[in-house]
Amino acid sequence: MIPPVAKLRKLIDESDTDLEKIFDSHAGIAHTRWATHGPPSTTNCHPHRSDPNWEFSIVHNGIITNYKELKTLLQTKGFKFETETDTECIAKLTKYIHDQHPSIGFTDLAKAVIQELEGAYGLLIKSVHYPHEVIAARKGSPLVIGVKTERRMKVDFVDVEYSDENAALPAEAAAQNVAIKKNDLLAPDSGLLGAPDKSLLHRSQSRAFMTDDGMPMPTEFFLSSDPSAIVEHTKKVMYLEDDDIAHIHEGSLNIHRLKKADGSSNVRTIQTLELELQEIMKGKFDHFMQKEIFEQPESVVNTMRGRLDIANKTVTLGGLRSYISTIRRCRRIIFIACGTSYHSCMAVRGIFEELAEIPIAVELASDFLDRQAPVFRDDTCVFVSQSGETADSLMALRYCLERGALTVGIVNVVGSSISLLTHCGVHVNAGPEIGVASTKAYTSQFIAMVMFALSLSEDRASKKARREEIMEGLSNVSSQIKHILELDSSIKKLCENFKNQKSLLLLGRGSQFSTALEGALKIKEISYLHCEAVMSGELKHGVLALVDENLPIIMILTRDDLFKKSLNAYQQVIARGGKPIVICNPDDEEFKSSEAEKIEIPKTVDVLQGLLNVIPLQLIAYWLAVLEGLNVDFPRNLAKSVTVE
Repeated sequence: MIPPVAKLRKLIDESDTDLEKIFDSHAGIAHTRWATHGPPSTTNCHPHRSDPNWEFSIVHNGIITNYKELKTLLQTKGFKFETETDTECIAKLTKYIHDQHPSIGFTDLAKAVIQELEGAYGLLIKSVHYPHEVIAARKGSPLVIGVKTERRMKVDFVDVEYSDENAALPAEAAAQNVAIKKNDLLAPDSGLLGAPDKSLLHRSQSRAFMTDDGMPMPTEFFLSSDPSAIVEHTKKVMYLEDDDIAHIHEGSLNIHRLKKADGSSNVRTIQTLELELQEIMKGKFDHFMQKEIFEQPESVVNTMRGRLDIANKTVTLGGLRSYISTIRRCRRIIFIACGTSYHSCMAVRGIFEELAEIPIAVELASDFLDRQAPVFRDDTCVFVSQSGETADSLMALRYCLERGALTVGIVNVVGSSISLLTHCGVHVNAGPEIGVASTKAYTSQFIAMVMFALSLSEDRASKKARREEIMEGLSNVSSQIKHILELDSSIKKLCENFKNQKSLLLLGRGSQFSTALEGALKIKEISYLHCEAVMSGELKHGVLALVDENLPIIMILTRDDLFKKSLNAYQQVIARGGKPIVICNPDDEEFKSSEAEKIEIPKTVDVLQGLLNVIPLQLIAYWLAVLEGLNVDFPRNLAKSVTVE
């Protein structure tokens, strides 16, 4: 991780870097590091170098699990390490192999390096030995390539080239660079680059980037782990798959693989992003998180658009159509997710059990893997992720695929790893979410999964009335969220009472416990205030000891079948001198004479109430952070898409 931009600019200004120096290069690499091995520091920042002369430079996202063995080996070969990171091993390993085979081609060198790596990586390699070229490779970590050309491309795909995985290193082979040989950079008596010898051109130029006369057309390439970083430059993108090695050189791009995977495509399609630059700008809002909270009336409609037909009382999820009958016959449905996505799965567990009448399990991806939980061929495993790149969820997905289960992806990013690897799925269509703390993705995931449950129960006549009741509730959700957002100023004022507090309790029962979990996570994430979600029924089993007149408590007490039981917990808190803030329905008789602070939320169908109740908790988390002067969009130690274990 790097400091905020202002601090980073200050560090650059204080450094002795010559910012006026001009480099004869068409390629550059950089990276915002997520600290796994070694703390965030200048020394551990990317790119990492192979040696003091920077023969090879590496940026890398992921974790190399065998880095200790590689480091020990390289140290015995005389390499001195400057950082505490696992990435430095890749740079030094690259140099070591190149030193043994100095005439090796850049792609063959990358293949040799990658065969020695264990773990996950999205990496870029740049070298003085291969000027104007970049190698990109991925395994278990997302990598997308943006393509910008002056002319229309001949085809909208790039062919994949395969090689023998066990082939020996071609030590005797001449370099196969598209660019000019490394010792002949300049034409005689000229300060300009000489024209490349056509005999040196790559033998398998990609058809997409060739002109009519067979020469490479001028092309810019942008590489990122997230397409939102590319959209300001181009909307044409290509998603690399695991074990792909991309070689970018002199206006062309080639995709290589060591071997062909079963069922894998022979091409990588160049797609057009359905994303506008203004969608990733803050507009009139102070923070992305605030903007995304206030976008929810529109984002929930986008999730339902073209899928929910209120007039005919039907739900159509095109991505599931071919598999819905198989899912209805499955032995059980296992929801697997992390963080906010896990909470959205918890929120809809009850409605799946009620409508589908299939056993439901909800699993944290990391714990699911740790336990090596049993999975069977007649199970359906549903993977929920905003980014579609969450490392733990991806590993759990591969685990389930190996055991023959049917897999479903529910993601917000088209072309993400989970969307590509699962058998079928639903795009939640919430739009880009920039703030680290997820808000609109949660509500859209919630709705997408409710529609999934409605689809599963279409063949059950006994569920018809209940399904129609839920659909009617969905039709009103957008306007109800708008109404809740009008409470923004009063919630800000309420948050001023939390000044200097160190802890907070959030109580909910039944489906509202998942709402409490999500609200507590939001508060912890961005305000750094310790917040614990407690199931109301567990209050008397220990947590009640914490309650006094000073402890801030928020209780979710909207009307449902468990309201009377939840009210018992409220009475117990009051009896111990507690002063809870109550989230309730408007004009509830139980709280009319109460002195408790109230946040009144419109009433809806019981299974959708959590969708509305979470909105004020999002606003509370936001204002707690703002009032403390914290970085709302990018809280310390966290990242938007967690692509490492």
